[in-house]
Amino acid sequence: MARRSQSRINPLERFSPYIKKRMEEEPDILLTTQWDGLKSRGYGGALLKDSLRKQQYSPLQKVGSPSHYQTLQDRDTDELILEKLTSDYNLSNLVCTDSAKDQLINFLEEHRHSDLLSKYQLPISNKLLLHGPSGCGKTLASYVIAGELQKMMIVVNLGAIVSSKLGETSKNLAKIFRKAAQEDCIIFIDEFDSLGKVRDYSQDHGEMKRVVNTILQLFDYLPQSSMVICATNQKDMLDDALLRRFDLAISLELPDQQQIQELIQLVLKEGKFTFDRKVSMKKLIEHAQGLSYYSIQKTLINAVKRSLFAMKDTRALKPKINTQVWQDLLIQEKEALAIE
Repeated sequence: MARRSQSRINPLERFSPYIKKRMEEEPDILLTTQWDGLKSRGYGGALLKDSLRKQQYSPLQKVGSPSHYQTLQDRDTDELILEKLTSDYNLSNLVCTDSAKDQLINFLEEHRHSDLLSKYQLPISNKLLLHGPSGCGKTLASYVIAGELQKMMIVVNLGAIVSSKLGETSKNLAKIFRKAAQEDCIIFIDEFDSLGKVRDYSQDHGEMKRVVNTILQLFDYLPQSSMVICATNQKDMLDDALLRRFDLAISLELPDQQQIQELIQLVLKEGKFTFDRKVSMKKLIEHAQGLSYYSIQKTLINAVKRSLFAMKDTRALKPKINTQVWQDLLIQEKEALAIE
């Protein structure tokens, strides 16, 4: 096995050399004093990176050694993997319904007590389907599971998996599942409906039927120590036989007023920001209804940024968030998404 070293993604790499120099000279400037409370609590790919660690490999290997052969095998699957990572996320980072959280907790408990279940020859649930509208925490939930179980996760690159060549898609899937079995890790497949759609025998030329049949077989022979998590916002498009293969299907839906309030508290958890008009919070939550967790968080963070930019003194102990700015951003987001 190749020796792996882990490195945390450095948020400073996102900034220009000038800003990095300023941050080194003045560590209490706006970027460091006011932004810490907003990172590592994201819904959606763009807001998720701060609590993830990408896997890296040592370039020095002896030819003919086990690590050398492992590297050769890795090259066969590298292009099929979007990311290979571990996570620091936990259940406290996820806002969802009590029902969804209870299902997640029970799923995690099975893996924490796998030895006990094995003792009594009881199967461990290791095939999970996350479904619901976009931006409601499906990807985040997968990172939470990886973080809670401290397991490495392979994020499948659908663009590379799906091939126009006959039988190539099935072969690519088999390579990924074989690698996961070797490393006892989590496979995460987003937009699963693009692979596992209903087999239409009247119109399908045969390739999609082969892909679904391959997935069914791979699911059936997945080792108990490995796990596959699939996410989709079109559950009704999935093949019935595939749906039955999942040990658990968790619905992650749009937030209600209570969950919107929890999300706001989570985003502003460090207490570094306050709203300028608390009396209007109920109205703001009503404006946010109908939007996804991702859209609500995105507009709130943008409102924080704009409020900070409008401040004359950025060293204030508790900067105020302009509630009118956030309300306008919520309205604009709904218009952009054609939500009434």
